[in-house]
Amino acid sequence: MSQLSVNHLLGIKYLNEADIQLIFETADHFKEVINRPIKKVPSLRDITIANLFFENSTRTKLSFELAEKRLSADVINFSAAQSSVKKGETLIDTVNNILSMKVDMVVMRHPNPGAGIFLSRHIDASIVNAGDGAHEHPTQALLDTYSIREKLGDVSGKNVVIVGDILHSRVALSNIFALKLQGANVKVCGPMTLIPKYIETLGVEVETDLKKALKWCDVANMLRVQNERMDISYFPSTREYTRQFGVNKKMLDTLDKEIVIMHPGPINRGVEITSDVADSKQAIILNQVENGVAIRMAVIYLLASKIKN
Repeated sequence: MSQLSVNHLLGIKYLNEADIQLIFETADHFKEVINRPIKKVPSLRDITIANLFFENSTRTKLSFELAEKRLSADVINFSAAQSSVKKGETLIDTVNNILSMKVDMVVMRHPNPGAGIFLSRHIDASIVNAGDGAHEHPTQALLDTYSIREKLGDVSGKNVVIVGDILHSRVALSNIFALKLQGANVKVCGPMTLIPKYIETLGVEVETDLKKALKWCDVANMLRVQNERMDISYFPSTREYTRQFGVNKKMLDTLDKEIVIMHPGPINRGVEITSDVADSKQAIILNQVENGVAIRMAVIYLLASKIKN
């Protein structure tokens, strides 16, 4: 049986192309399962998973928890807001206390980049990075590229533009790694204040004119404006940002082709995209959410199979 080349999912940059294809093929199977009347399989009946969320999250946490329960794993949830972390406990002490309860796998979101990597060097459980600061969000990139594959048949050779706050976005970085690994052409578009200086070393081009970017691309992945991560002003106003980098239906109708619109959520309607774009048939935003469960089931299943072996 094929296996992942890694024991943890810490970031897309630690995977190879065969890993991604294996995750996609496994997700194809689980997508079929979750569309059956009985959506549950007994695959992980003897596995216990702890969801450790040191940052607020709604959709990612729910998606992981649903994926784990569909695989019949035992699940415990941890939220930093109600934990001993508030009393000064360290990350390793917190996690070791949880692992003492015989936990096999940890799904962790943390505000500090590299938190998952740090933890993987100090504990025995398998780690899944559910987002670490502005570093990586690997399962989001996997579900995004899986959704492109589902919609367009393949990722290789497709032109994909990522629009918005590239500087603070773990989604952007993981997407760039995943898209390049699968042979896509990638551009980023946004205010130059929100484009990292190193971005071209990742093999992507920069385009500051949104209309040119939309004419070039097959897929536009619109990122959320992350006001909570901005401590200085990166653009004059939200209205100015929307005028230059927001997508509306009129703009899409001027193109001589139909492009695919994606958004990792949550959407600031009227800022990154208008409601008529978010709700149009060109948008695959809800497909991304649905595919998130299948991709997370695949990742957890494949990592758990390495624990069993």
